[in-house]
Amino acid sequence: MEDSSHAKRLAHLTPDQKAALTSGGDFWRTQTLPGAGIVSIMLADGPHGLRKQPEGGDALGIGTSLPATCFPPLVGLGSSWNPGLVERVGAAISREAIAHGVDVVLGPGVNIKRSPLGGRNFEYVSEDPLLTGLIGAAWVNGVQSLGVGTSLKHFAVNNQETDRLRVNAEVDERTLREIYLPAFEHIVTTARPTTVMCAYNGVNGTSCSQNSRLLTDVLRGEWGFDGLVVSDWGAVSDRTAALEAGLDLEMPPSGSDRILVDAVVAGDLDEQYLDSAVRRLLDLIDRTADARAATADPAVSTAKHHALARAAATESAVLLRNENSALPLDPQATTPLAVIGAFAETPRFQGGGSSHVVPNRVDTPLESIRRTVSDPARIRFAPGFTLDGVADAQLVEQAVEAARDAACVLLFLGLPDAAESEGFDRADILLPADQLALLDAVAETGASIVVVLSNGAAVQMDPWQDRTAAVLEGWLLGQAGGSALADLLFGIANPSGRLAETIPLRLEDTPSYLHFPGSDGTVHYGEGLFVGYRSYDTLGTAVAHPFGHGLSYTTFAYSDVEVTATGLNRCAASFTVTNTGPRAGAEVAQLYVHQPVSRLRRPEQELKAFEKVFLAPGESSRVTLELNERAFAYWSPRDGGWTVDPGEFELRVGASSRDIRLRADVHCEGTARTGRLAAESTIGEWLADPVGAPLLIEAMTAELGDAPVPVTLDPAGISAMAAALPLARIPAFLSGVTPDHIAALVATADRARDSAEC
Repeated sequence: MEDSSHAKRLAHLTPDQKAALTSGGDFWRTQTLPGAGIVSIMLADGPHGLRKQPEGGDALGIGTSLPATCFPPLVGLGSSWNPGLVERVGAAISREAIAHGVDVVLGPGVNIKRSPLGGRNFEYVSEDPLLTGLIGAAWVNGVQSLGVGTSLKHFAVNNQETDRLRVNAEVDERTLREIYLPAFEHIVTTARPTTVMCAYNGVNGTSCSQNSRLLTDVLRGEWGFDGLVVSDWGAVSDRTAALEAGLDLEMPPSGSDRILVDAVVAGDLDEQYLDSAVRRLLDLIDRTADARAATADPAVSTAKHHALARAAATESAVLLRNENSALPLDPQATTPLAVIGAFAETPRFQGGGSSHVVPNRVDTPLESIRRTVSDPARIRFAPGFTLDGVADAQLVEQAVEAARDAACVLLFLGLPDAAESEGFDRADILLPADQLALLDAVAETGASIVVVLSNGAAVQMDPWQDRTAAVLEGWLLGQAGGSALADLLFGIANPSGRLAETIPLRLEDTPSYLHFPGSDGTVHYGEGLFVGYRSYDTLGTAVAHPFGHGLSYTTFAYSDVEVTATGLNRCAASFTVTNTGPRAGAEVAQLYVHQPVSRLRRPEQELKAFEKVFLAPGESSRVTLELNERAFAYWSPRDGGWTVDPGEFELRVGASSRDIRLRADVHCEGTARTGRLAAESTIGEWLADPVGAPLLIEAMTAELGDAPVPVTLDPAGISAMAAALPLARIPAFLSGVTPDHIAALVATADRARDSAEC
């Protein structure tokens, strides 16, 4: 029902005023109409911290924004597997937004990591839609808990930077529904974001800004989105087509409002499209009113937010390798400790582009390590390499000297700023050559090497990781990452991060290798559903580290799995997780679903639930994970909806996709098929259908009279060749059957289905 105040304001607005409200007032603000009581909305970049440009400053200037807390980017927060933590981060960003007068924070980014080459992967959560959706929803809930709006982005299928402003993504409907849309769907239907941002690219031939199927049919019609759709900055090429498709607000303004007015006057555009867009803008103004009315001192929460950034960074790092318990190190030791690598002194803690935050402080790993150990004098530091990748033999020599006779070498490696950013994709997944040469040189000293990585996406780790005692994947950890790394390295904190993306052995092993990033303006999603672990686990491909993997300084045991039906095609899996080691720690219990027999090909297993459990030494916790019908369903292109096959499913509980500890079976009754049988449906499809099977058997018997049916119509015994024959082709093989008989059978099946659905 339309808000009466909205109706009154709309009634007094001219077409020119309405058109003006569908584009920005400037680069970061919406249009204002004081006479109509319509205020301006301030938008600013996110999502791992606020990037608000100063008044009068360069709107595009990276690195010139007002200082704010730089939390770990989503590549880190996703690896925390902790929605509660992410919600707290979102609330902190919301407080800073209120302090700076920002109404809408542009985030979160929830596009799937299709390839490790994606230049913007550091801004995205995972290769898995379930994990992405839960982390993204937590971020939205946190930000919006204080009244600040969010902008869920980039809708949709925005998985590369190459030719990103115009590339057309060709993706089949099933892959779209099962991989690239579910995170958006979950966040829209559970967290109700105030806005959704359309992507630059096209999907199956239509630009996202003009894609009525995405913006209207799916987003609003199927998912019930009631917020405002905003363009990515500069994504609109046709204002009229975009408005009709469901895009409400063009940012920044292009000066093309008159096009809409002229289209209304000419009768080419129904004014109701303008009215709908303005109503949604008015709704956004109302939903963010409390945040605008609130006040906050920008300096009040700085210390608290830095502490939260440190806690988030601690949970975001992933311990990938720890041979012979090389970690944690003893902070009270007196033997020499070498800290090598430029990133120890000049950390890289965020990615480049529109999300770049100017931090209000930065903890460096080197200084944090010196503060952590009892005797800072035992720390030997050498940069080892330059941040621009230029080989320097003298730096290597200094690093080797620092490593000699050291009890351990903490070697800080990673990707420099120039290697990954918004705007371009990576060419490979290798660490820089000068860093690999440094590792080899240091390894020749015989020192125990612990590698600490700083990178926004997966890097190839073989064969160099075999020369290390431990590898701590630091991703990009925000402004407090240095302190967090010191806490983890010296056992003050216990690693609890888990991989949100598979680390492959080689780039050539990645599922999208033959298709990414496309050419001539088109990228074909030829790997289909088989993204990330869905491919590796299905094919049994060896990987460097599997999805969900992460080590701890303690150990965990799983036991006593029980499955309870909670409804039709629904169940709950319960099991016990016990901390069997000497330290308090957190385990991420993961539940994967495997379907042994399916009408359509499915991945070997798919993540469907998880929970992060914090346990003291010897403590046990009973974990219960709920699975709804969607956990067992696939998208059926034929039926145009979600389908559950009747039969057995295996529930797999474990610590990663390759570390399954418990298994249990559950039976699903399946869902009624919504699709219609047709003349082109095969004999096998008719016999598999509860409505069609008896009708086909009866009709075939009647039409052929006393003549024997030349093929068995027993679903269990029918030959593959006969099962694949469409009904429309039967008259060519059986003289007793005509096209009219087939048409009558299809009509009978339609009537029977209509009767059954009434």
